Amino acid sequence: MYKNFNNNYFSHACSEEGSTPSVEFPLWIANSTINETQGEVSLTSACKRENSLLFLLLMCGTVWLAVSLYNFNKTPYLQASKREILADYALPVAVISMSFLGSFVFRDVATDQFRYTDNYPLTRAPVEELPWMASLAALGMGFALSLLFFMDQNISAAMVNNPCNKLKKGPAYHLDLFVVGIINGFLSLYGLPWMHGVLPHSPLHVRSLADVEERVEQGHVYEIIVKVRETRVTGIASHILIGLSIFLLPYPMAYIPTAVLDGLFLYMAITSLNGNQMFERITLLFMEQAAYPPNHYIRRCPQRKIHTFTMCQVFQLAIMCFFGFSPWSYVKMVFPVIIFLLLPFRHKIVPCLVDGKYLEALDGEHQ
Repeated sequence: MYKNFNNNYFSHACSEEGSTPSVEFPLWIANSTINETQGEVSLTSACKRENSLLFLLLMCGTVWLAVSLYNFNKTPYLQASKREILADYALPVAVISMSFLGSFVFRDVATDQFRYTDNYPLTRAPVEELPWMASLAALGMGFALSLLFFMDQNISAAMVNNPCNKLKKGPAYHLDLFVVGIINGFLSLYGLPWMHGVLPHSPLHVRSLADVEERVEQGHVYEIIVKVRETRVTGIASHILIGLSIFLLPYPMAYIPTAVLDGLFLYMAITSLNGNQMFERITLLFMEQAAYPPNHYIRRCPQRKIHTFTMCQVFQLAIMCFFGFSPWSYVKMVFPVIIFLLLPFRHKIVPCLVDGKYLEALDGEHQ
């Protein structure tokens, strides 16, 4: 969104017209934007603020429509089965609706469309031709990347196998990681995207297969998972459909504006906050103590310890955002190492601020 507004709404052409004052951005942001957009965005002499406004409309509209349909099963309208269908297909309905709005209703306004290349040769990378110095450099970068795979895969698996999900089939952490390594080794040779358990897709997949009930305790409504349909069919079918999506290129995929895709990812981020304990504890910072929900950690931990642990997590999140969203590529390469260093921070520094018995309630398994 920033690049779109910077190239359209705050462009030099709009500033020269005198309709709005010139907006100056920090030099490092301007330089990074120029480097990232070089060869992709061409400067035009016309002021096109409508492009940015439509971008904002499509992105926010996608999020609003998807979230509204996602929560439609909590309303008294229609029958329960129809409300559940609307909630399950909230995202496809929002994407199709907003894509139609951006590509046909506002066809006179130019929008950034889905980009792809059709001349990608599926050939094996000649890794044997690399010099030994390049192999050593790749070894170091690969080790850092393996840390990210290890952390992301195991965190996703731990969230999926949380006792709150009431899964009957046991976990297979080592087997899952072994399969991920074999598959990604093959994909790397051909320059294909990697795959592994990832957030928030894996917990949302479990959620979509679950039967959920709402229960009221001391005036607070909770959603409890009653049963999960444990099957491999949905995972296999979804990946088959992803593979078949190549036949949707260039059309109708070209009709999906990038603003709708941004709204899609924003929707996934918002819906993943449901049941997130860290997000719940952040909201406690702005609530009076009498209005706290009767969670297990609130009953067992003092308020000061809860806020201390929350601020430690917010500090770690800020560090990850700095390295993950940094405009410098070399800083981003350190991100997997930063993720790994959070382990000793959690086990060595955080216990000095919060007692172990409170950490067990705050950071342990849900009870």
